[in-house]
Amino acid sequence: MSQQPSPRIRRINEAVKEVLATQLVDLKDPRLGFITVTEVRTTSDLRNADVYYTVLPDDDESRSATAEGLRSASSLLRRELGVHLRTRRVPDLHFVRDPLPAQGRRIDTLLRGEQAQEGNA
Repeated sequence: MSQQPSPRIRRINEAVKEVLATQLVDLKDPRLGFITVTEVRTTSDLRNADVYYTVLPDDDESRSATAEGLRSASSLLRRELGVHLRTRRVPDLHFVRDPLPAQGRRIDTLLRGEQAQEGNA
């Protein structure tokens, strides 16, 4: 069971999420699709932050291009975080594609298949 973050870390997570969401809109990288930052999990020592995101369109080509674009922009984004956050340390950013939308679609497909089987019985 994972431990709940402290109120301070929760505030930092929200601040990082807001800054990144704003900065990602302004990036002019053609590899980046329509990105939504869904969650940020910063370590308690502020050394690392896992940034969970979704991208549209959600196909293999867009996912890989977006991941590459985010890796390329991570130093710029980290620098912008340093300007906006009031912390001694700015976390290293690790971008992780959020698996929840795909899992939700899979569950929806399974439920629809179950409903179709019940309708045929």
